[in-house]
Amino acid sequence: MFLSTEHQQVADMTRRFADEVIRPEAERLDREEVFAAEIYQEMAKNGLFGIMTPDTYGGAGLDCLAYSIVMEELSRGYASVADQCGLVELLTTLLCTYGTEQQRNEWIGPLIRAEKRGAYCITEAGAGSDVSGVKTTAVRKGNGWVLNGSKLWIHNAPVSDVAFVLARTNPEAGKRGMSIFIVDCNESGVFRGPKEHKLGQRSSQIGELSFTDVKLPEDALLGTEGRGFHMMMSVLEKGRVGIGALAVGIIQAALEASVEQAKLRQQFGHAISEFQAIQFMLADMAKDAEAARLLVRSAAMKLDAGVDAAMASSMAKCFAGDAAVLHTANAIQIFGGSGYIRGYEVERLFRDAKITQIYEGTNQIQRVIIARKLLQ
Repeated sequence: MFLSTEHQQVADMTRRFADEVIRPEAERLDREEVFAAEIYQEMAKNGLFGIMTPDTYGGAGLDCLAYSIVMEELSRGYASVADQCGLVELLTTLLCTYGTEQQRNEWIGPLIRAEKRGAYCITEAGAGSDVSGVKTTAVRKGNGWVLNGSKLWIHNAPVSDVAFVLARTNPEAGKRGMSIFIVDCNESGVFRGPKEHKLGQRSSQIGELSFTDVKLPEDALLGTEGRGFHMMMSVLEKGRVGIGALAVGIIQAALEASVEQAKLRQQFGHAISEFQAIQFMLADMAKDAEAARLLVRSAAMKLDAGVDAAMASSMAKCFAGDAAVLHTANAIQIFGGSGYIRGYEVERLFRDAKITQIYEGTNQIQRVIIARKLLQ
């Protein structure tokens, strides 16, 4: 797919940033499991948060295709860093689409300037793929609400300043009885759990956010009461494009490392790049990287055109995530024993890839969505 001059400039700028700022720090960030605050400040200065946020709120005002390009190039540097870009995009999309002018002015700027850290809170112990299982509640009291419940495995939870929380406001109404609340994490009754120690994307801070009798004002409600489930789901198509692009970045990094290693590594007196078995692995890696990239960009362009992109975004996310896991494993095979050693890039890429089959809707759920669309 040929990119416009503007989109190519976005790709080139982001790739330079990834090569010069992100990649040199990726191994340390993974090893130390630290929040990449300095890198996020640099990203904010370079306009790499709020890609699709209108410039009236300080965003870049670009389209979903540009967003997918940014996510891919950032992930080629380090997937944890790209993940932060994707999180900010989800939160600013919620605010731009459903927020009041006051809510937009209060939160969008600080999020895209990396002054505030946000959390997108759906998952609970009994509500992962099945969002209808959400138990967190918000009950009207006086001129506001009282929030109680607990969210698990939430990105940025240990370092969060603001949480966008899906809670049940009408227990009898099922999915139509959920609403979203904007919660200041410094309020009394909000507990930030410690970070979890994860297999991959270890720089991303994941943990629990719990709420005990948290008093919220009336204007903490985002959008329409009872429409929270629909609102959260409405941004996930863009989210799946973002995760698909992130997975493509992982595959691309694995491919580049594998090609270089195949030329350098000697066995039986020859570079292993001369062996057909290795050539086939590289060829499969390259064709799946391109196929995943095209699926992601096709889904992004559908979103930009305002047409139904549910199946396209699910296909993109599912294919790219599966391909990332397969081909980072093949990259380790090409590196041999060294690829299995902590500190080598492909070992990290393999660990970083696995979550792309799980978050933003598991790849099994993506297959359900695709099948339902086919059978309608």
